[in-house]
Parts: sequence; structure tokens; C-alpha cells
Amino acid sequence: MHRQPNRYFVYILSNPGKMIYTGVTSDLHRRVWQHRFESNSAHTLKYGIHQLVWFEETDDVTAAIAKEKQLKTWRRQWKLHLVEFENPHWLDLAGDWYG
Repeated sequence: MHRQPNRYFVYILSNPGKMIYTGVTSDLHRRVWQHRFESNSAHTLKYGIHQLVWFEETDDVTAAIAKEKQLKTWRRQWKLHLVEFENPHWLDLAGDWYG
């Protein structure tokens, strides 16, 4: 899942309490690592928001940014439904990435 040319990801992270963080990146593997282990992700570290529960991939950076902005305007319940539709058990989709 390392960065590939012209691959962009919109993603949702969560914690056991279903707090949500939405982001966009060109390297999902690296970005999830940063959220989990690096201090520059203060909000996600503070609240333990580091489970990757949803993502969408595209080759269009403009579309990725637009999707992130759209998701950030959605009501919380809509985002919960999006995750539950794609990942009904709220599994950590990056659970085995870092050994």
C-alpha cells in the first residue's frame, strides 16, 4: 500500500468509541503510520483515533480533495453509515500493516 504514482486516498480513521477523523493522502500506509505513532498527529494520538475503517482510492487528486471536503461537511451519522455499509464490523483495515 506504499505510494504509487497518481494514487490518492480519502480515508476515515476511528477509535473504539467511534470518534471519526477524515483525511486525504497520496501514501495511505505512511499516513496511517503517522497517525498511529508520530507526535505530529496530536488529535488522533490524544483520542486514540488510529483504526483505518474506510478508504477510497482514486487517480485524481482533485477528486480526492473534493471527496474529503464533502465528507467533512457530512453529518456524523452519514459518515457512520458510510463506514457501516463498507465495513460493518468496523475492522481495522490496516491491522496487519505494521507487524
